[in-house]
Amino acid sequence: MRRRLRYTGGRAVGALWAALALAAGGAIAADPAAEGPFPSTYRPAAAAPTAIVGATLLTGTGAEIADATLLMRDGRVEAVGANLSVPDGYARVDGRGKWVTPGIIDAHSHLGVYPSPATPSHQDGNEAVAPNTAEVWAEHSVWPQDPKFRLARAGGVTTLMVLPGSANLFGGRSVTLRNVPAVTTQGMKFPGAPYGLKMACGENRKRVYGARGRSPATRMGNVAGYRKAWIDAADYARKWDRWESGGRTGEPPKRDLQLETLAGVLKGEILVQNHCYRADEMAVMIDVAREFGFRIRAFHHANEAYKIIPLLVKEDICVATWANSWGAKMESLDGIEENAPMIDAAGGCAIIHSDDGLLIQRLNQEAGIAMTAANHAGLSITRGEAIRWITSNPARALGIADRVGSLEPGKMADVVLWSANPFSVYALADRVWIDGVPMWDRGDPRYRLPSDFLLGQPGQDFAR
Repeated sequence: MRRRLRYTGGRAVGALWAALALAAGGAIAADPAAEGPFPSTYRPAAAAPTAIVGATLLTGTGAEIADATLLMRDGRVEAVGANLSVPDGYARVDGRGKWVTPGIIDAHSHLGVYPSPATPSHQDGNEAVAPNTAEVWAEHSVWPQDPKFRLARAGGVTTLMVLPGSANLFGGRSVTLRNVPAVTTQGMKFPGAPYGLKMACGENRKRVYGARGRSPATRMGNVAGYRKAWIDAADYARKWDRWESGGRTGEPPKRDLQLETLAGVLKGEILVQNHCYRADEMAVMIDVAREFGFRIRAFHHANEAYKIIPLLVKEDICVATWANSWGAKMESLDGIEENAPMIDAAGGCAIIHSDDGLLIQRLNQEAGIAMTAANHAGLSITRGEAIRWITSNPARALGIADRVGSLEPGKMADVVLWSANPFSVYALADRVWIDGVPMWDRGDPRYRLPSDFLLGQPGQDFAR
């Protein structure tokens, strides 16, 4: 029997959304992890053993397997391959004529910090008050009821990294989320995923701060700002190291949240996620990283990455970019559809990301555009290789590739069943599992339940 749920006012908001989350198969907080001041409380619900049978399967490791069987048990991938027998007690899902991929991972999103509706009261992605705001954490701006989390889930997105915006040289910490319904951000937070530091170079800093008559107003001002901050961070780290090595006697140094984040990068605990479009600026950022002894995990947007491919491959820096987004400003003017495939063909780490609340709903199509452009240009890119741009490669950039991103035994069972070849504009995500738990079913209206915010809004009679 389907219940008719209606908006009942603020008193019921938390309880009702918790019920919706549980109905969708999500998990509400269990015991928090021991580490960190804002620990993840995400725990997957119990998952029934499931077998998807007869689909074409892209593993995320480069392989494509026809007429494949995927076994999921206890929230993990148990086995993958052709001619696998299905043990007793497994729910069988008919995949004939359909395709299976790992869950899509978006390496660059602003869902929750720039949620819908896009009113000024919701714009929480940029702390644009100083060039260095490394002290802020994106998770403290995420609104879990952003309706686009559900829309992204319907597009096959199971994990996403939410970053601060690019107004600052140092924008703050990113957070990696499981795309599950939850009442709190900590209920979505990927357990144990490393933090990222959002850095940004190029035009935005000049525009924001130069217009206020302060530094940085030029690209050389940008670089001077980075170097000064890293000098301060290194000094801060040395003070703490001396106190630790001295047996922790006496008063410890005073904590500085801004320098603490930068020191975390110098120690290799926090991964640098660097917004940067132009090839020459990426080369400069690599030099800055060498000067202060840290590594850049990924350049984001990176429209001109194809101009410095040997350098990026040598430095083992991922490139998170688009196929179609270019020309919006001067620094993005030289973007090409073949950017990611050219990085891939040279042995580099190529990623297709969204940076957009609409594009996140069709990252499979954006990857298809890049793959098609590459093949027309004479680069031989297979579907098995291209799916890595939105699965295993972003997992690598986020520091979680040991747990997600590919359909290999032992990894989290983040799985998408597509109605057709996922690179087709006609393909839809029929079903989505996160940790083996059903999180989206296109044929079941219960998975289209709106967030509390949408309850009572026009067009939200979801009981039909």
